[in-house]
Amino acid sequence: IGDSTMANKPLEDNPERGWGMMLQDFFDLSVVVENHAVNGRSTRSFLAENRWQPVLDKLRKGDYVIIQFGHNDESREKEGRYTTPEEFRVNLVRYVIETRAHKANPILCTPVMRRHFDENGNFYDTHGVYPDVVRKVADSLKVPLSDMHRLSEELIREMGPEDSRKLFLFIEPGVYASLPNGREDNTHFSESGAREMARLFIGGLKGQIPDLEKRLKSR
Repeated sequence: IGDSTMANKPLEDNPERGWGMMLQDFFDLSVVVENHAVNGRSTRSFLAENRWQPVLDKLRKGDYVIIQFGHNDESREKEGRYTTPEEFRVNLVRYVIETRAHKANPILCTPVMRRHFDENGNFYDTHGVYPDVVRKVADSLKVPLSDMHRLSEELIREMGPEDSRKLFLFIEPGVYASLPNGREDNTHFSESGAREMARLFIGGLKGQIPDLEKRLKSR
């Protein structure tokens, strides 16, 4: 469950991919990935729109629930999405507790980084306190954490201002009929970028969930 950085996208005439779309490729056939992430959702709106209850209703003992929010929770200008850091914490705790009540296993993710460099080529973060809220909830409730915020920052910094564009949606005009004017988007991912974020998610869980690690494809 999560937001647009994770969600399924249309495949036809559309270069955008969510990293949740790529997860199935990393696991053997004993794992089935169901992606319930939705564009534009926060911990608040995912609950308010009754998107969480259908997920809960399907959970069976031993399932895993991957939880990544933050991008929309921090959007003060968007009334239906914004949550204060404290509300964000309360909502994350609810997801964890209710997942466990169904004998399933929560996995928390910090929000992936946006790509932002200043005019001097220095990287800067836009997520504020929200990633730390996730880390604290994971620590206090002993939930496996994939710290994609830090992992994706390391990757973007390493690639630098120019090469890191490949991870995101930098589309020239005329390439896609759906994007006649092209697109420059520092939040959402290209196919290769989404695949790289899924790889970071898997790497961030190393040593934390042996049951899932043994189901990874040999690479």
